[in-house]
Amino acid sequence: MIEYDGFRVESDAERGVATITLDVPGKLNRVSMPARDELRRVFEGLDADDAVRFVVLTGAGEAFTAGGDIPGFLTRSAWHVSRLADNVAAPERCSKPVIAALRGYCFGVGLELSLACDFRLAADDVQLAFPEVTIGMIPGSGGTQRLVRLIGLARAKDAIMRGRRIGAQEALDLGLVTEVVAPDELETAVVRLVEELSRHSPLALAMAKRVLDLAEESPLHVGLHVEGLAYGLLRSTHDFREGVEAFGEKRRPKFEGR
Repeated sequence: MIEYDGFRVESDAERGVATITLDVPGKLNRVSMPARDELRRVFEGLDADDAVRFVVLTGAGEAFTAGGDIPGFLTRSAWHVSRLADNVAAPERCSKPVIAALRGYCFGVGLELSLACDFRLAADDVQLAFPEVTIGMIPGSGGTQRLVRLIGLARAKDAIMRGRRIGAQEALDLGLVTEVVAPDELETAVVRLVEELSRHSPLALAMAKRVLDLAEESPLHVGLHVEGLAYGLLRSTHDFREGVEAFGEKRRPKFEGR
């Protein structure tokens, strides 16, 4: 197993699931500066691995992560830290569905990483926050931009400019998390979601993710054009033909990702 700075990667070949676990004992899984680079490379590798269908991002122990290694920012140049969002966007660029399993603290870069994922399942003890203003900084790895797009400008200002913590129920109400469960049910909820998504075509999931992510940035007429092109591409795949035939024959389709 390859050793990474503050996290580990495990694969379940039978289910096609790769799990990235943030794990820094005694430091609430803080994400170091080197770990950001390594996480990017890991996501890119998993994206290229045909044996992997899903990626789960989680934290060891009772917290997802309390955030980044704060002193580490002073070791990097202003130019370097101005581009931190490139690494944290790796889950978003990954063509596979990425599920964040959140519990306890989910602060700073941890929240930014989770916002770049496709699904966020949360334990009911989760606390989400961008506390950067308390040290004279702002979220700098995509947090300001993704939060505004998810919950709107006024609510994003309320969360970021006050540096306040958002609990599980409020996060669910705001649409920040997909589902809230008891802490001891979080792993089961992840398994359940993976099993549900496994019944769908990998091609359709990848295309849906790509088109939906582009919808945030595109005018309506451009988005409709991209959607139409994606629809046309999927029309020519084996999976779509199999889906149509299975529907007519009243059976579960056997998707092959081609």
